[in-house]
Amino acid sequence: MSSRTAHLQLHAAALLVGVSALFGESLKVSASMIVLGRSAFALLALSLFCLCLNKRPWRAANPRTAATLLATGVTLGAHWLLFFMAVQTGGVAVATLGFASFPAFTALIEWLVFGQRLGRADLWILLLVSIGLLLITPSFDLRDGATVGLLYGVLSGAVYAAIAVANKHVSGKVDGLVSCWWQCLAISLALLLWCLPEIPTISIRDWWQLAALGVLCTALAYSLFIASLRHVRAHTAAVVITMEPIYAIAGAWLLFGTVPTASMLLGGALILGAVAWSGLHSKR
Repeated sequence: MSSRTAHLQLHAAALLVGVSALFGESLKVSASMIVLGRSAFALLALSLFCLCLNKRPWRAANPRTAATLLATGVTLGAHWLLFFMAVQTGGVAVATLGFASFPAFTALIEWLVFGQRLGRADLWILLLVSIGLLLITPSFDLRDGATVGLLYGVLSGAVYAAIAVANKHVSGKVDGLVSCWWQCLAISLALLLWCLPEIPTISIRDWWQLAALGVLCTALAYSLFIASLRHVRAHTAAVVITMEPIYAIAGAWLLFGTVPTASMLLGGALILGAVAWSGLHSKR
């Protein structure tokens, strides 16, 4: 694979992940059902991908590793749930920008839990994210649905940061697709009974959207991302992934007529600038 092809795959992955927020806006089902549908269809697609690659994910992990992957899968499910609650409550822009604050939480968790000293770059990232969040806050009234949606988005970013730190410090060397397979399995099992009463009420249109969300925006996006990392430096990938909220906000603007305010654009620029800086600074 050429470097150009790898970069195209990386941008395609960012675009597909960004589109997932648009499904959250369009689907007429609960946030928990969105997460279940996403994980279940992704699990089916990843199973086919693994079989085509002659991988058996259910055999690739020992019991201890499988238990760890299942636990991180449940945590990932919580992140997805909070994110789609943010989309349904506050809209695509506040949800994606709230989630994009996760580098600040990563630095805080590293400091609080592992005693890692905050460097000057970390402090600047915290400051930029904080100012950005203040600018995009619709109001300081919890009766405002958009404000509540932003809080859900920020919480989803905090949970995602915890997953990233845990992967860095405690995860073993597991193939990316195998890891994603186990995590989607955990989410599907955790939510199946909870969402069972809602399943018969879902329309055909929503089933198609859930399938696209799981197959295209999850399984395919993650596969493209993993494949691109073999030919693209990790910190370059981290910067490209900051395009995800931009794709999501632009898509919401085109499809739903949701026009971001000037303060939201400025706050979003500060947050995404901090995310890009974090990716360059980490060199991972």
